[in-house]
Amino acid sequence: MASPFLFFLLAALAIVASIGMLVARSPVSSALWLVLTMFSLSGIYLTLNATFIGVIQILVYAGAIMVLFLFVIMLLNLSALPQLGDLDGTKILGFILGVAILAQLLYVLALGFDLPIAPVTPAMAAEGGDAGTLGKALFTRYALHLEIAGILLLAATIGAVMLAQRRFQ
Repeated sequence: MASPFLFFLLAALAIVASIGMLVARSPVSSALWLVLTMFSLSGIYLTLNATFIGVIQILVYAGAIMVLFLFVIMLLNLSALPQLGDLDGTKILGFILGVAILAQLLYVLALGFDLPIAPVTPAMAAEGGDAGTLGKALFTRYALHLEIAGILLLAATIGAVMLAQRRFQ
């Protein structure tokens, strides 16, 4: 009984934290709102009985990746950020239409690749959310995807270091 209530409470917190991340004036504040979003997502995973993914969400995203983001923000010393006053109705309407088109494209892609559209039951999440099942899927079925993601993260790290060195020279 408490699990659905906790799920929706954490979902609402994730939405509020995401909006806080978008409207925060300081990049550091925005990153901290993102950390709260990651913690909320981790709680959502835990309410769906996906304990391994919930713990990894905290360790990897809220821990390591966000610390990396904060270091990059501090190294780049972002001072000229766009202000919310610069937004007008056409940009907001364009954003909403873009999100709607993206949702439709993802839906069509999910249908094309025969991905499940139906919600996952807690029993299915508990079965696939343990470390053994996830590790087996990552290193067999999704090995190429994992290697591509690793190469992209390495390229992003090298790019951030190059940008930081250019600023200090």
